[in-house]
Amino acid sequence: MLVLVLVLVLVGCSGSENDPEADQQSAQTSEVDETGEQERRNIPAADPFDEPVEIEFEANLRSDRRLMVEGRSNLPDGAQFQVVVEREASGVRMQSRTFLEEGRFVAGPFGSGSGLPDGGYRITVNLPEATVQPEDVQQRIGQEGEHLSGPLVGTSRHGLGRVASATRRFLVGNETRRTSDQVDVIIVD
Repeated sequence: MLVLVLVLVLVGCSGSENDPEADQQSAQTSEVDETGEQERRNIPAADPFDEPVEIEFEANLRSDRRLMVEGRSNLPDGAQFQVVVEREASGVRMQSRTFLEEGRFVAGPFGSGSGLPDGGYRITVNLPEATVQPEDVQQRIGQEGEHLSGPLVGTSRHGLGRVASATRRFLVGNETRRTSDQVDVIIVD
């Protein structure tokens, strides 16, 4: 009986070393892995974004007194923006995430069901850190936004690279207050 157990153990241990079919499968798998890796390395890298960042936008008050923000940018399509509308009197902030499509973006509507009260508002369109951008956008702007340039570009508050931001002030309502600042007036349609 001991001889039978020993024979079975020896037969079981020697199977894969001399199995030509297993060796061939292993070689094919290795070739596929190398080919796949080679194809990934041959993918051309996207051209770096090499122009100053431009972000332009307008705000429009709808008939229900809710605000829409529409704009354009020269950043790569698919770039993610964070649009922030802040009421100056109270500091209340409303935010919306949007993506650039064919050079344009739209965010909103901002405001409660009763709309925005008259007053001053600060609207900011932010291009967040590259780490939250889609991969194809990251390839163009750099892993830390290092390819971003121009007057709208600065360093992230969290030290995660370069970001871009554009801010404008708007007055909502029919009565404009006295101001020496540069501000756009939005009147209800």
